[in-house]
Amino acid sequence: MDIRSALLELTRKFHQEQTEDSFVPGETAILTSGAVLDEEDRVAFVEAALEMTIAAGSRARTFESRFARAMKVRKAHLTNSGSSANLLALSALTSPQLEDARLVPGDEVITVATGFPTTVNPVLQNGLVPVFVDIELGTYNTTLERIEEAIGPRTRAIMIAHALGNPFPVAEIAELASRHDLFLVEDNCDAVGSYYQGRLTGTFGDLSTVSFYPAHHLTMGEGGCVLTGNLALARIVESMRDWGRDCWCEPGEDNRCLRRFDYSFGTLPQGYDHKYVFSHVGYNLKTTDVQAALGLSQLRRLEEFGAARRRNWQRLREGLHGVPGLLLPEATPGSDPSWFGFVLTVLPDAPFTRSALVTFLEDRKIRTRRLFAGNLTRHPAYEGRNFRVVGELTNSDVTTEATFWIGVYPGITPEMVDYMVASIREFVAAS
Repeated sequence: MDIRSALLELTRKFHQEQTEDSFVPGETAILTSGAVLDEEDRVAFVEAALEMTIAAGSRARTFESRFARAMKVRKAHLTNSGSSANLLALSALTSPQLEDARLVPGDEVITVATGFPTTVNPVLQNGLVPVFVDIELGTYNTTLERIEEAIGPRTRAIMIAHALGNPFPVAEIAELASRHDLFLVEDNCDAVGSYYQGRLTGTFGDLSTVSFYPAHHLTMGEGGCVLTGNLALARIVESMRDWGRDCWCEPGEDNRCLRRFDYSFGTLPQGYDHKYVFSHVGYNLKTTDVQAALGLSQLRRLEEFGAARRRNWQRLREGLHGVPGLLLPEATPGSDPSWFGFVLTVLPDAPFTRSALVTFLEDRKIRTRRLFAGNLTRHPAYEGRNFRVVGELTNSDVTTEATFWIGVYPGITPEMVDYMVASIREFVAAS
């Protein structure tokens, strides 16, 4: 056996010798999210490290191809995070190559007030204006009617996340966007594997984004992806991700177009080296082959992970049915979510507060999270920023005060779910 094979065999043995402690209610932490890694993941990670391809390489390209196929889109471009994916997706819409269709400073992008900041920050970072609308309690998504009401003379795009894996009414909103010549960006970071009207989320918009942070459906440790069926947008995303360069050769590759020294660009000398021609003000937001190796290994478990999330969510939903004082979550009509979490809102007439319930659960090692930022417009980061609000943000304020979520990720066992249900029921009964 050669040294490489021996090292990989030792890696397998090392993994097999790792033992997990059995679940002890009240002592073992039940996390809201986390990576679920097996022997194949560990071997894939070590094998890539042994090869010392320390930048993006063949594994990154293979993952992009396979993930695009799995998500039923034409192109996928890996990034170093889901937040970077959001930045790239929105920034691509400002490209001069889109001519009159491009977004320019002062244009408006409709989004929701309740969510994670990185869905909104790229709007501000590109000199655009967020237009905030409210959500529905229960689904925690906005509605077609709210989006339509928010469209104004300078509205050019819509960028919304599927809330905790639960699809917003994306088919209807995509049709609305098409009717008004608006771009649609789906933040699909929490919803990989979710379906709306029988179709995968992330396939309705002009662009969609994914995160591979350990909390998400698949992990690379860090990492993200921009997906699209539009080849022109895909080319812009690639350029902006890769320093803004015009060349599409892979790192270490030269002259794929066979015209490397034949182009003419702007006022550059005729035949200026195409590898150093820049057509966008871009970034370096690439990932590495080691991360992609882990992603490739994880990808084989996408359906398994989605099934576990659905099972855990359904077991929680059935176990908490009828508990007074709590609003339980609902799937958006026509959807089949691959859930990211199980969200609960304490009702106004409940004899207990969100804070008291959360404290009780945390004391029992049941980890909780807020519905991200709640109402983003109330955070210090957005004080003095230029944005518009359409309608009242009543439900967004409710989520800020009364909403939290608990985990459904595949690392949670039925025994853990039952303990969460029993704990919540015990607290409510004693209140």
